[in-house]
Amino acid sequence: MELKKYSDVIEYLRKKKRPTHLLLGNGFSMAYDSEIFSYNALHRFIDKLDNELLTRLFEIVNTKNFELVLQQLENFCELIDAFGTDPTLKDKVQVASKTLKESLIEAIEELHPEHVFKIPQEKSQACSKFLSQYLSNDGHIFTTNYDVLLYWVLMRNSLASHIDGFGRDVEYSDNFDPDDEPEASELRWGRNKSKQNVHYMHGALHIFDTGVEIIKEEYDCENYIMDKIKKRLLRKQYPVFVTAGTSSQKLEHVMHNRYLSECYESLCNISGSLVVFGFGFGEYDEHIIEAINKASRLKKDRKFKDKLWSIYIGVNSSRSQNHIEKISDKFECKVNIFDAKTARVWG
Repeated sequence: MELKKYSDVIEYLRKKKRPTHLLLGNGFSMAYDSEIFSYNALHRFIDKLDNELLTRLFEIVNTKNFELVLQQLENFCELIDAFGTDPTLKDKVQVASKTLKESLIEAIEELHPEHVFKIPQEKSQACSKFLSQYLSNDGHIFTTNYDVLLYWVLMRNSLASHIDGFGRDVEYSDNFDPDDEPEASELRWGRNKSKQNVHYMHGALHIFDTGVEIIKEEYDCENYIMDKIKKRLLRKQYPVFVTAGTSSQKLEHVMHNRYLSECYESLCNISGSLVVFGFGFGEYDEHIIEAINKASRLKKDRKFKDKLWSIYIGVNSSRSQNHIEKISDKFECKVNIFDAKTARVWG
């Protein structure tokens, strides 16, 4: 495959006048700071927790990949069921899995930059310019990242064209006085979902499921958003996070949460072209490939032009290029590659 420059890709798609969307993976965050947003950094944090069971699990599987360890724990549970072993053993395995998931969330929160102004202004503006190429032209942004970097950039640079589906409802108390100002609810998902163009496909630190509503934390005059998230974590309230092992387990988690399933269906229904940055399409990402393929198929209720025609995947090494070329036949649309370094997402 020809390795294109990012600027050439964007210019070509602009001339085609097709809707163009963006899919972000962990490489987006690592491009900002690889010391924070990497498996190695998260693994070092888990080591410091001094949890003997978790440490031993990583040693046995011989990896720093959380998804692989979680998959092994799920497999072990299935083996226990198959062999009819003492259920107390299964309970221990499930506790280990739950502990690892909670530790992962806590690690990301602990390693995360403290507040939005920790991001240098020039980096934030460069990223905003990168994102606006999509939002200002009726495109959608999809991300599988858990952190709030994307949210921070969108808010700090006041990109008015971004809509994440959240909004406030007016709430009236039982003794409401018409002369008083009605109170506004916390940010709830649903009010603006029909116009939503920013999708956190695997959840994020600032999105919580109360059991009744999907709500979004935000910073205010008194508290940075990370402070508010930390307070929730201390109360054992955890954000919406897809931390399953295999791709099928991830999809099952997604489809059992109304916010996540809506994000997934949105990816299944895009048209035009999709640009991918920082997403490797590994063995645990088959559900994302399937969503892209669903978008590539002509549907009875859509016009011929209203389908996904092509995907442009950023690669940053010969190894990642070889991987994409090897799996290109998994996609039902035309696959192209570009040099991810030429995108200069953070300046």
